[in-house]
Amino acid sequence: MESFYALALIAGILVTCVLLVLIAIYHNSFKTEIPPDIDQPSKLRLYHCTYVLMEILAKKLQSLGILEDHKLTRLIFDGLPACRDSKLFIKDLHFDEVPVRIYLPREPSASKRRGVIFFHGGCGIFGSIRSHERICRSIATNSDSVVVSVGYGLSPEHKYPAQTLDCLTATLHFLKAAENYGVDPERVIVCGDSAGGTFATSVCQELVNRREIPKIRAQVLIYPLVQALNFNLPSYQQNAFIPFLSRERTVHFILKYLQKDYSLKEAILAGSHVPERITLKYRKWINPDLIPETFKLGYKPPLPSPFLPQAYGETKELFETRVSPLLAEDAVVCCLPDTCIITCEHDVLRDDGLLYKKRLEDNKVKVTWHHMKEGFHCALGFFGYGIFSFPSSSKMVNHIVTFIKGY
Repeated sequence: MESFYALALIAGILVTCVLLVLIAIYHNSFKTEIPPDIDQPSKLRLYHCTYVLMEILAKKLQSLGILEDHKLTRLIFDGLPACRDSKLFIKDLHFDEVPVRIYLPREPSASKRRGVIFFHGGCGIFGSIRSHERICRSIATNSDSVVVSVGYGLSPEHKYPAQTLDCLTATLHFLKAAENYGVDPERVIVCGDSAGGTFATSVCQELVNRREIPKIRAQVLIYPLVQALNFNLPSYQQNAFIPFLSRERTVHFILKYLQKDYSLKEAILAGSHVPERITLKYRKWINPDLIPETFKLGYKPPLPSPFLPQAYGETKELFETRVSPLLAEDAVVCCLPDTCIITCEHDVLRDDGLLYKKRLEDNKVKVTWHHMKEGFHCALGFFGYGIFSFPSSSKMVNHIVTFIKGY
């Protein structure tokens, strides 16, 4: 009898797994678009099905009170541990209580090296030092730089703006102590992907008027989010259902990051959270007319949406430069360091990068721009996994390394 119950339990688990897979495939087929010119579409579809399955499981576990959904997602984001690296000294430290991991090339250097401070992506909710381990190792080894990966506190455990403040704290500490790690403090570069790119340029903005520390030499922004006012730009329309960051997911994660009510999502997607005076003030910087025509295929201007004072009142953080660095004044932007921006064609945040590129260039900041025509959001996170990676992942890291080596 016990054997019967055991077999029944196993059968039940298998049936549940099959049903979850079928649900994930169904959800993926009807709510996701995989363009034929995207990087390895079949592999991407398989990964996205797995991601959707994980999301379904996470929500089920949360509903049962077993585990909060974002904690399971974090486990997936972290990926597999990397093997030992004989070319680097790798050490876990704290910079003024902020956890960091430092990567130092073992090969002696005749002069002081450049330093790279890396802020991982993940919407301020996911990701970690471990999730970007392979990327940081590659940057350190191939650019002969000392890399500091910052483990800033994640939301919701750490409330906004703890993430940017942790990044700022770690950066200030490293600028002051750079020589202790064999780094020239005049050759420090900040780098980040997605939300990490937001934090990177926000840190640069906050440091432009600090005279007591060395200036940041350059910044590398990989598909950054730089504005949270307009979610109807051409890239949002064209890539509304692209893995892994759809238009709806973008706003959902922003609300989760800021610990706001998800019922505000539709109002924000429609732009109803933005007062007319703010729209008029910032349309010189956030405007589809500023996007090159080659990126506007099929774009349709959205219908006007009524302003909802409650939505504005509850989401005022979206207008702060720590969330929307594109809104910084010219007096700040003109002082920003040389910049490398990487955008992906199949990414809702593509036009954020294009608008920030124009803004920087209008303020006479030197910009190096790389556009990945086959790329998609999160592609960088697959770097270093061999056949399980994507060609665009390696191309991005090569662009990052090449840019860094120029400083």
